[in-house]
Amino acid sequence: MEKYMEKVLIFGAGGFVGSYLSREFLEHGYAVVGSDKATRGQLPPEVAFHPADLLNAEEVESLVNAVGPDVVINLAAISSVGASWGIPQTTIEVNVVGALNILEAARKAEKKPRILFVGSSEEYVITEQAIDEETELNASNPYGISKVTQENFAALYRAHYGLQVYCVRPFNHTGVGQRDSFVLPSFCKQVAEIEKSGQPGTIQVGNLNIERDFSHVKDIVRAYRMIVEQDDCRAIYNVGSGTAYNLTELLQYVTKLSHQPISIEVDPARFRPSDQPRICCDHSRITEELGWTPEYSVYDALKEMYDAFLNA
Repeated sequence: MEKYMEKVLIFGAGGFVGSYLSREFLEHGYAVVGSDKATRGQLPPEVAFHPADLLNAEEVESLVNAVGPDVVINLAAISSVGASWGIPQTTIEVNVVGALNILEAARKAEKKPRILFVGSSEEYVITEQAIDEETELNASNPYGISKVTQENFAALYRAHYGLQVYCVRPFNHTGVGQRDSFVLPSFCKQVAEIEKSGQPGTIQVGNLNIERDFSHVKDIVRAYRMIVEQDDCRAIYNVGSGTAYNLTELLQYVTKLSHQPISIEVDPARFRPSDQPRICCDHSRITEELGWTPEYSVYDALKEMYDAFLNA
């Protein structure tokens, strides 16, 4: 008898993380279906693609019914803290109403899928200490607030309808394909362009006086798969490297990849209304309970991104 192949439906699959998550599931024997508002992005050819607008409840419901997934993962989000300050209404619509549309589609579906919602370290109170899952939730920006609200609805649908809804709180992650509006791809792109020019150059940066926990995206998507493969949907897991990297150090690493003299110019327009000085992940729970540990470092991701921009 042929072994049943579990099917994963990924909303927001056309974005940065979608291609990595798709490959992670494909490599572990799943059938993968991707959905996004417009484009399939960099999805592997084996991934079936169906466009859908997450804010259109009927489209979401009909897609869930048509696919009949065992697992639904929602990557669709306004995922930038900086962007969320400029469009708070859209941030809530996409990150909360979009999630509700998935929950409602799952609630009505004959076959109830397991669901994974992606939260954020931005849900937590501002603290210099390493953040574990018991750290107080007190988001200080529209993006973080939207993710706390999403988790509250996940708990509600878990309790009232018996849905298996998993929640994960990843810290910053990066890799080839992330938009250069994010800090590390921005460093890599600017330095690669100076290197290609063969001339000395200047790069524009924002606030460098902060420390962030950065992971390679490949480590993050492996954690997502491991979380939905275990039974306890009530356990919330932090995922991060466990190291708070100083942005100045990371910038120095990238600039040294170039052979050109590079000067740094601070651009006040790149500063956020509120920037936490230090964010660091305590990933003890997922390490102890699921055996997940990072296999890559942020320096691997920086080198890969720099090379990709250099060869673009």
